[in-house]
Amino acid sequence: MRSVRRLHLSLASRILGFQLAIILGALLMGAVVSIVVERNRLDWDYEKRALNVAQSVAGMPAVANALQESNPASTLQPTAEAIRKATGASYVVIAGSNGIRYSHPNPALIGKPIDEDPSAILKGQTFMGIQQGTLGPSARGKAPIFDGSGRVIGIVSVGFLETPLGPGRQLLDDLPLLASYLLVAIGLGVIGSLVLARHLKRQTFGLEPQEIARLLEQREASLHGIREGTIATDLEGRITLINDEARRLLRLAGGIEGKRLLDVLPAGRVRDVLIGEVTGADAVVLAADRVLVVSRMPVVVRGRTIGYVATFRDRTELESLLRELDNARSVSEALRAQAHDFSNRLHTIAGLIELGRHEEAMQLTTESSSVSQELTESLLERVGDPVLGALLLGKSAVAAERGIQFRLSPDTRLDGDAGHPRDLITVVGNLIDNALDAAATSPNGGPRWVEVAIRKEGGDVVIQVHDSGPGIGVGENERIFSEGYTTKLAGPGSRRGLGLALVKQVAARRGGAVTVVNHGGAVFTVRLPLAATPVPVVTT
Repeated sequence: MRSVRRLHLSLASRILGFQLAIILGALLMGAVVSIVVERNRLDWDYEKRALNVAQSVAGMPAVANALQESNPASTLQPTAEAIRKATGASYVVIAGSNGIRYSHPNPALIGKPIDEDPSAILKGQTFMGIQQGTLGPSARGKAPIFDGSGRVIGIVSVGFLETPLGPGRQLLDDLPLLASYLLVAIGLGVIGSLVLARHLKRQTFGLEPQEIARLLEQREASLHGIREGTIATDLEGRITLINDEARRLLRLAGGIEGKRLLDVLPAGRVRDVLIGEVTGADAVVLAADRVLVVSRMPVVVRGRTIGYVATFRDRTELESLLRELDNARSVSEALRAQAHDFSNRLHTIAGLIELGRHEEAMQLTTESSSVSQELTESLLERVGDPVLGALLLGKSAVAAERGIQFRLSPDTRLDGDAGHPRDLITVVGNLIDNALDAAATSPNGGPRWVEVAIRKEGGDVVIQVHDSGPGIGVGENERIFSEGYTTKLAGPGSRRGLGLALVKQVAARRGGAVTVVNHGGAVFTVRLPLAATPVPVVTT
């Protein structure tokens, strides 16, 4: 099968073709309108001329006197023919009040009645118009003939045949002038199309329309196909471009192009980053239940900034894995330290045995295992969820490595279903991490400890974490839950400022609440309803 190759015309050829079509169409319409107008004007002129001739003939005393003779035709026929030739009329017909012709260019019709109804003319009225007669269609004028007493005694009908009056001859005479106009118009059209095409070429970087369409299709397909969210704005903050992934991550509705970011996004860190109030590359933000990395860059065209483009990378799963990796690394380091400590203790015990100090060796062995055994047994007895128990054991090892006492509150009790385990791990893990950091900075070198309480209370799971740190600063009870807010030093690539924000987000999504008070250190309390329907976190 042969493939048919589509013919693509250049932009200049298309513009020239359109202009020529417009010029030819305009000239054709102008010619038609001119012919119609000229035809109507000529018809009216000859109708008026025919009526004037008819009225002049009707007013001649010789014509009125001839109609009262016994043989009017012998006088009126020569008179009518002389007038016809003198005026250039096609015919001059004189008839009596009985409608009988007394003159006609065709002598055979003399003595025969006229074709039209003469009643209106016999009443003293005049007529001018186009009518069909024995010689063909003509522009006619009719006038009554009066005697001395004012009585109508005859009719005069003068006509100019239409065939020789048509505009065809005049149109042929005007063809050279029309052709010159057409050539001038075509020349101007060619020059104008070339200038316009050259200007458009500069504006479109030398691309033809089909190439521009192809690039636009490819851009749209690429934009909506990438797995990163993209939002472009102008200098006033109006959205000029947004892809499907950005709508999904930010939970934005369709049809928001042209609207300002301030109108479609609620107040928060996401909006602050997008409008430029928060600067810096790869800012970590929370949007609904997603952890996003946002980069905002200026769009520079020909050395001038025309807007900004922001990209969103979804790091929710990666962030979760990184936190799990951090926990595993912390537990590994703690276990390594404990193994080193146990090795030292074993060497000490072995030395005591060699020295015969058996009682001291047994005492040291009992002390070494009592602390960890007590915590393990307490967790197995009071925390039924194995995942949560493993997390608490790991955090206790981290606390021991950092020289911080880790203890469970006496009222800790969690049996049966505690809701979504991932939410529970997120809340407990982040609260303990912040408590350990705070306890490590206990003032005056006092005892450092972290106490955790987890229990069911009514229909809620209550999580309480108390530390021996310096507590929460004045006026920071709400700010500490904002993503990106931290009082710790953050190095390059650090993910500081997300822990408490994630805790508050989980509590809000589950329909719960989180509070913090100072009581010998910070006391964080989180309530997570067990049976409540999760509340959707809507961005817009």
